[in-house]
Amino acid sequence: MKTNELLADAFGRIQAVVTQTLDGLDEAALQRRPAGTGNSIAWLIWHLARVEDAQVAPAAGLEQVWTAQDFVSRFGLPLTRQDTGYGHTSGQVDAVHAPRELLQEYYDAVHRQTATVLSGLRDADLDRVVDRNWDPPVTYGVRLVSILADCLQHAGQAAYAKGLHGGEADRAGA
Repeated sequence: MKTNELLADAFGRIQAVVTQTLDGLDEAALQRRPAGTGNSIAWLIWHLARVEDAQVAPAAGLEQVWTAQDFVSRFGLPLTRQDTGYGHTSGQVDAVHAPRELLQEYYDAVHRQTATVLSGLRDADLDRVVDRNWDPPVTYGVRLVSILADCLQHAGQAAYAKGLHGGEADRAGA
């Protein structure tokens, strides 16, 4: 297996969890915050899509899907155009509302761009420095692994939150 194929498989797993998690959720379930203060499923899916988009695109020399396909206007969030959710307050988490279909459409578009980038990736590309603001500077390979780790964590959190919702419904009906 080639490195780019391995990375494509890993990023594909994020998409699978996102799709499975969003399946069948209504607006209330998307906005519910575990324990009242945890991140909602809508926020987690939006955030992981923004993180992947905001980091893969510039490292590949591309415009983010968020702006290139005008998802920024379609979501209509009361946030800046470049916001990805890092450091959000509780109020900002609450402000991220979006229907399931739009969340899925945005993540799928981000995933398609990532898959295209990875299809042309060569092993030598992984050593290219993409961020000199760190010591040591961040290479493309390190950035991709960082994105994978972050997005998989958030996808898992969203899936867990969905399970909590189902568990609450089961107990309420018992």
